[in-house]
Amino acid sequence: MGHHHNSHHHATATSTDGGGGGLSQRVSSPRFSGPMTRRAHSFKRNNSQNSSNNNNSSQNTHNSSSNHEVIDLQLNSPRSETPISGDGSESLRPAHVSSVAQRVHLRRKISSLSVDFGGFGLELKEKRKLGQWMFLMFCGLCLFLGVFKICATGWFGSAIDGLGSSQEMYDSTESQINLHDQVSRDFDYMEKRNDHERGETHVEHTVTMLASVVDALDSRLDHSEIWSNPDSENFTQCLDRPKHQKKLDLKTNGYLLINANGGLNQMRFGICDMVAVAKIMKATLILPSLDHTSYWADESGFQDLFDWQYFIESLRGDVHIIDSLPPEYAGIERFLKTPISWSKVSYYKSEVLPLLKQHKVVYFTHTDSRLANNGLPPSIQKLRCHVNYRALKYSAPIEDLGKILVSRMRQDGSPYLALHLRYEKDMLAFTGCSHNLTSEEDEELRQMRYEVSHWKEKDIDGTERRKLGGCPLTPRETALLLQALGFPSSTRIYLVAGEAYGNGSMQYLTDSFPNIFTHSSLSTEEELNPFRNHQNMLAGLDYVVALQSEVFVYTYDGNMAKAVQGHRRFEGFKKTVNPDRMNFVKLVDQYDEGKIAWEKFRSKVKKLHKDRIGGPYMREPGEFPKLEESFYANPLPGCMCEKTPQESSN
Repeated sequence: MGHHHNSHHHATATSTDGGGGGLSQRVSSPRFSGPMTRRAHSFKRNNSQNSSNNNNSSQNTHNSSSNHEVIDLQLNSPRSETPISGDGSESLRPAHVSSVAQRVHLRRKISSLSVDFGGFGLELKEKRKLGQWMFLMFCGLCLFLGVFKICATGWFGSAIDGLGSSQEMYDSTESQINLHDQVSRDFDYMEKRNDHERGETHVEHTVTMLASVVDALDSRLDHSEIWSNPDSENFTQCLDRPKHQKKLDLKTNGYLLINANGGLNQMRFGICDMVAVAKIMKATLILPSLDHTSYWADESGFQDLFDWQYFIESLRGDVHIIDSLPPEYAGIERFLKTPISWSKVSYYKSEVLPLLKQHKVVYFTHTDSRLANNGLPPSIQKLRCHVNYRALKYSAPIEDLGKILVSRMRQDGSPYLALHLRYEKDMLAFTGCSHNLTSEEDEELRQMRYEVSHWKEKDIDGTERRKLGGCPLTPRETALLLQALGFPSSTRIYLVAGEAYGNGSMQYLTDSFPNIFTHSSLSTEEELNPFRNHQNMLAGLDYVVALQSEVFVYTYDGNMAKAVQGHRRFEGFKKTVNPDRMNFVKLVDQYDEGKIAWEKFRSKVKKLHKDRIGGPYMREPGEFPKLEESFYANPLPGCMCEKTPQESSN
């Protein structure tokens, strides 16, 4: 119906020849730029007389209006007053001519379209130019969104910080070039098609192309968002010593021996604290010995884990450190002391220092959490950070293999995510968490908890603890978290953890994210040989790879999570996702029960973690030291300062 109506408005009748005249129609279209009357022959059924007359008519029309090209067609239509005459197959002509009329009508509608770009008055009359202008519009849109992205999130700055983001910029440029080539090939191909197919194909292809471009652009913006770092808010490292710092006194009040207890990162924190305690008491620190009686029963020594010579040299201006007791003190009986947890400077000066002066050699049996998180002099806090982030450099075997694994994770320059999935058997037994495990597995964890004497809690309600956010996320819950935050299934994930407990517990995570790697899967047997039976060295290897990742996600607040997230903050607030476990598991349960759909679940998870990505905020003292945030998880304040506007401009 609309077909005939538009034909009525746009068709211009011309005189017909005496031989069987048809209705001559002029079609003005931006898709044709030259004389098109030769196309009309295919519709005239070899009627030579009509061909001659129509050619004359086309020539006259062309002379009278140089702004339009004309196609003369004979149509046998219910609206034509004179039927078309010619040779046979008269019964087939109405359907054929109706199809031609439909295509002519489509061409008229396309020809009536003109686009005015911002007052340039440029009317697109050619199909090829229309496609090119559409491509230019797309490029302009990309440029605008790119500038908007830079201003809104600091995406360009994060691109400089990471090789992964640099690759994204390269991929973006490459994809635009490929898109331009594809568009050019499409238009070249369209030019070669038959004229009666061009109008329909051009419109359909353009709409499809633009839709795919918009989808790709949305995907790229989402992709860049998940890898971008939080705003540092002008906070930066500030560990520089005063220019006129007083030289270290050669005199010592005694010698301090320590046994760093616990796993790798707990020992790391303890060593940092003991350097600060030695500074407080003006003591000489003996190179620390490490715990060999923990869960892993690792025989690694300090020299195996850390560059001990670099450690001593980098602290030369702060504390006297030697590798062993002087011979004259080797035979002296050591005074054993277990310092009170979370103590302040006054405790060590008033209670421990007199013992050191009296006995000359004091041996600390424990080092974990023996210094307060807050309320210490700025110089002591800066020293703790200097030890942790600069002096405690891993040994060459760990650092070297760590760099190799980082390069393998960044295959083709792609970013990667480090996941600390704290779902090992000992952690589940300690916390009493057994969600989604079998009753047999739950009983095995309970037995282990009762067998470890120094674990104080024995009877634990795992279900209630999970609701309060006290359990590590399960592998399935972790997969749902990553999916809801927008990480695609192709994300490369480095697993910072031991073996996950539970039969088939990893299945959902590996199905959702097949590109999961560990130090074992990335390394050759020869590369891993020096690390065999040295779990602390392997933990150091994981630390190096996690620290360098574009995104770090941890599922429980263990010492590894605290150590890595604090170090990443110190290194410029690299993105670190800290799950809100209590509220997140509530959403998981609602989703599993069918109370909320996936889209709503995803929206709520994103909103829940909007401000939990490792950005700067002030660590605050708590009512009880055990419940407050660890200094090593957030070294602000203490080791980071806010730049002044002048410093920022410089």
